[in-house]
Amino acid sequence: MATTEFAKKYHEKMFPGYHSTFLETDTEFIERFDDLDDKTRFVALIAILLGCQGMDEFRAMLPAALNFGVTPIEVKEIVYQAVAYLGIGRVFPFLKITNEVLAERGIGLPLPGQATTTTANRREAGTTTIF
Repeated sequence: MATTEFAKKYHEKMFPGYHSTFLETDTEFIERFDDLDDKTRFVALIAILLGCQGMDEFRAMLPAALNFGVTPIEVKEIVYQAVAYLGIGRVFPFLKITNEVLAERGIGLPLPGQATTTTANRREAGTTTIF
């Protein structure tokens, strides 16, 4: 099965100038992977890489995620939310990688605050939301 022109163009957009051997060895995978809308793909991908502890691939995919419209604030939220599921010990290295990648791209840290609660009303607001 030959890789479609769409898959080739998508890959070039994601990784300009990089030639993946998967384009020859795993064409069906590449075509399926390239069928998702950009932002959804990368939100899912960086969350999955957190879960499986794929630090090297996270470092490689995070710039691509930003190139495809995932905002720095959304990336930080994904990383922050992962702490509840994976624990701080597993997430802390990803927070460091995130900060390094954002700094490399000239994105100032800290990012603007996004909290809608304070430490004083967080518990009450959470309880109200649940019930």
